[in-house]
Amino acid sequence: MYVLNLATRRQFGLLLGAGLVSPLAPKPLLAHDGPHRLEVEISKFRFSPATLTLRQGDSVIWTNRDIAPHSATHTDGDWDTGEIPKDGSAEIRFDTVGKFAYFCVFHPAMKAEIIVESQ
Repeated sequence: MYVLNLATRRQFGLLLGAGLVSPLAPKPLLAHDGPHRLEVEISKFRFSPATLTLRQGDSVIWTNRDIAPHSATHTDGDWDTGEIPKDGSAEIRFDTVGKFAYFCVFHPAMKAEIIVESQ
């Protein structure tokens, strides 16, 4: 028969505690592992998410779930998806760091922002 002494019980408790806590521990930050494609849904005459943060070189895909056409147009006119019809999509790659406010040319009250961080 196996007998647990005080030292063995402590070791068992430590191992059990580590096993229960380790899945909850924060994951280490990793370097950006290459370009990503992030999504913005257009629904109920809104961009969702309204603010999107991404890394330099990533792309954004806008998908229109409304019945009306929409666009994602940079307020300074540097980029524009053009018309995105119902269930259509458009994609733009962001290589410049900065904050980019945009809106829908068909519905100017629809506004959002993209934040591009360096890699």
